[in-house]
Amino acid sequence: MQTIILTIVLMALAISGIAIKLLVKKNGRFSGTCSSNNPLIQNEEGACSICGATPEEKCKS
Repeated sequence: MQTIILTIVLMALAISGIAIKLLVKKNGRFSGTCSSNNPLIQNEEGACSICGATPEEKCKS
């Protein structure tokens, strides 16, 4: 029973930490989430297939 309570408390802390980060961040967005950093989503030119940004550029969407 103690393990379940500990798990619930830790999950609540993690979720509240993410929520606080969203509230504090400008425009409520996570940084570095463009898929151009993911090699599975890049097209043949190496650009993001969703927004068209290259890995060196900032996300265009």
